[in-house]
Amino acid sequence: MRNRSPISSTTTYNPIHDHNHKHRTFSLCSLQLFLFLLAACIALFVIFQIQSLQTPPPPPSLSSHPSSWAFIHEWQNFITNTITGPSAACVAQEAKAAAAAANDKLRRAVTFLPLKDLRYAQTAQQGHTWFMSSMYDTQEEGEVQYQQFPSEASNGRLLCIKGRDNHDGSWNSYALAWPDTLPYNATLTKGLTFVLNNHYNYVNLWHGLSAVVPLVGWHIKNGCLERPTRWVLYHWGELRIYMSPWVQSLMEATFSVPVNVEGFDNSASGGGGGGSGEEEEGAVCFEEAVVTRHNEGGMSSKRKLEVYDLLRCKVRKYCNVSLVVEGGAGRQGVVEIGMTMLMRTGSRSFRNQSAVVGIFQRECKKVNGCRLRVAHPDNLTFCEQVKLMSLTDIVVSPHGAQLTNLIFMDKNSSVMEFFPKGWLKLAGVGQYVFHWLASWSGMKHRGAWWDPDGDQCPYGDEDPRCKSFYKNGLIGYNETFFAEWTRNVLNDVKVRKMEEASKNGTIVSLSDSGCACSS
Repeated sequence: MRNRSPISSTTTYNPIHDHNHKHRTFSLCSLQLFLFLLAACIALFVIFQIQSLQTPPPPPSLSSHPSSWAFIHEWQNFITNTITGPSAACVAQEAKAAAAAANDKLRRAVTFLPLKDLRYAQTAQQGHTWFMSSMYDTQEEGEVQYQQFPSEASNGRLLCIKGRDNHDGSWNSYALAWPDTLPYNATLTKGLTFVLNNHYNYVNLWHGLSAVVPLVGWHIKNGCLERPTRWVLYHWGELRIYMSPWVQSLMEATFSVPVNVEGFDNSASGGGGGGSGEEEEGAVCFEEAVVTRHNEGGMSSKRKLEVYDLLRCKVRKYCNVSLVVEGGAGRQGVVEIGMTMLMRTGSRSFRNQSAVVGIFQRECKKVNGCRLRVAHPDNLTFCEQVKLMSLTDIVVSPHGAQLTNLIFMDKNSSVMEFFPKGWLKLAGVGQYVFHWLASWSGMKHRGAWWDPDGDQCPYGDEDPRCKSFYKNGLIGYNETFFAEWTRNVLNDVKVRKMEEASKNGTIVSLSDSGCACSS
């Protein structure tokens, strides 16, 4: 309440006079406020200039980029603690109102853009990609390409995501916001969040592995100190809530924490973001987030090898795989060699499985110490697959997701791959993915066999439908070629393991030593 001059019994109250009095008081307060703010600004500018000359620049970090809202708080506190006298309450009230107005403007200024930018639909896997197309990746030479929030690159802002559409990524959106001025109706989630965009899917072992590898690379680069609290999976900007159990187990083993795939089930709430009064889906903002969208792109061979070494070591510990030294000199100096055939049912399986197994069985028996195992990975648990591959020096398998298990073999192990008729011409670069994976993980791809015979595509070889036709075909065999090929590989592996055994006495598997950056 404003103070008024007392009205005596002999004085007549004049409303106009009272109004003029209040106007003069308000003008005086405003003039005092203006003059004080001007003087304070000049003083602060001089102080900051002097401090900048006397203090060396800090190292680049989040702390060197305080948010605008943090500065407003400092400014408000400076005014409140500096002013004394009758004007203090007036100035403090004005400063508080200005801070609240700035807060409101910053929250309303948060702009959401579509996760899937249709302008880049024709070059979805190039450059920025169509996922979060306005953002640039951080990358050092040979390292994973990623974005991190908050960071110096984001000026201390957090990543916020709105929408959970699983059919059209352009309906989902993202934005950056200061921690103290998150958009209205937003939810802040604590901990580290991994955000992935995959051009394929997370169910297939190969494609799922390719999507998570860069995050393991980021983990190694940062000293393996942080573990993810949640995973947000996108495919073309469309939300996915399922990850292959194989990939999920691999990540649980690597990070030593359960994998929590975020579905944003509780993010939608009414309340009208920004006070509009309309129902609006709330955004989710992440206390810390790392985003990858290029799979292994940019990673050097050295970094990839480090990633697969860590994966191999971690899963063996996770599955409690304890190997009796099979790779070294065993009974009477005989080198033991494990040969494993990973079989498929349906598409790309062997047309005559028993005949093919018989060829490899006969060749294995000719080599002392060779042991053949035949397995269908679909019938094995994750840890059973890890143990099987830990005992494998040579993996024999048709092209398919089951070959992703090759990463669990000891380094320098061998891969023999088989394709149905028509695959060589129509499969494109996809037929080489296990060549790449073998190289990245330190294995030796010993070549592939493409069946020259088989059913002919009924549509004509140039018809696009023939790709699926041949992809789902069966694989025949050539006994003479298979036998000679197997003999050569077995001989090479035997020589290598004997040399290693003579140098080291025994072959120590990765599971017998500590994993890189163990915690």
